[in-house]
Amino acid sequence: MKAQASTLHDDFSDPLTSVEEDEERSEDDLWFLPGPIEEEPDDLPPWPRAERRETAVLDDWRKAEAGHAARLARAAGRLGALDDRLRRGPEGWRHRLALIEAADLSWFSGDRIGSDRLALWISMRLSGVQDDTAALARVGWAVRRLTGGPGPEADLSAFLDRRDAENIPAEAESFADRAGGWLGLMADAAELHPITRACLGFHLWSLAGLGQYGDRMEAAVTAARIAASDGKGAIFAPLAMAGAEGLRSGGLPADRLARWLHGMETACLTAMRHLDDIEAWAARAEAEIARLSGKTPPSLRAVLTEWPLVSAPMAETLTGASRAAVQRNLAWMEARTLIREVTGQGRYRMWRILS
Repeated sequence: MKAQASTLHDDFSDPLTSVEEDEERSEDDLWFLPGPIEEEPDDLPPWPRAERRETAVLDDWRKAEAGHAARLARAAGRLGALDDRLRRGPEGWRHRLALIEAADLSWFSGDRIGSDRLALWISMRLSGVQDDTAALARVGWAVRRLTGGPGPEADLSAFLDRRDAENIPAEAESFADRAGGWLGLMADAAELHPITRACLGFHLWSLAGLGQYGDRMEAAVTAARIAASDGKGAIFAPLAMAGAEGLRSGGLPADRLARWLHGMETACLTAMRHLDDIEAWAARAEAEIARLSGKTPPSLRAVLTEWPLVSAPMAETLTGASRAAVQRNLAWMEARTLIREVTGQGRYRMWRILS
């Protein structure tokens, strides 16, 4: 009993430790835990910004343009050659290229309008039972904008045929505000080459809040007009005639510009080869129809030069000739292998030139 009492007495006779000392000793024993946050050095990078400043975005595109200077010069040279060719050629060439480009862009945007359907819609406002009239209207808008009129930077609202509703809520962002932001950024990039500015505007289209169902078509047509804004003959720069690879999104500005320049250069070459074929056919057709009398043969030749596909009702409307005269001359030209019927049907037939 005495030993136990002594032991107990010895324990309670130890000097008392304070609460603070006990907590410090306990924290020292937890050596495996990290130290307090305030003791760690503040060497972490800052959090990324929600949106990059416009100056930083433009700097990236300036660097991209400088890195692709040689490729940009080649694409500009191809576009300049096409511009000179169209300046010296007939007006129908511009219309023909616009129809082809609009039809190709419709596949890129998802509307998938063929040249025959587009030709009937543009010339006579004819559509089939299964045709999407809204899609035809969008592609028809593209043809109008690719054949003339003021450019997008003059009045973007008029160019797109888009206006704010009169009863738009005060707190809602208007189209004029979104368009003003995009136009302001394009104005800040005025020192860039028009081809580079077109690529920049195309890829910033949706980010500026200008996108809607047909935004890809609108963005491509707008960019095509901006790229050829310095031209005298070419109203637009071809973008989709050789495929829409140049319109694909993704990657850094340098990657997007590289695809853009390659796609435009290839499309311009495709357009030039197409004009070579049209010019050769027109000369051959002129020599063949010289023996014929009347106004219908030369008028029909001009229509076939301007339109990729022509039907008898189309030719009747565009030439002002009678249906019998049109059909007779189409049969005569087909017999001399100047044109070929492409539908293989007894009705609703369409012809194209044989180059």
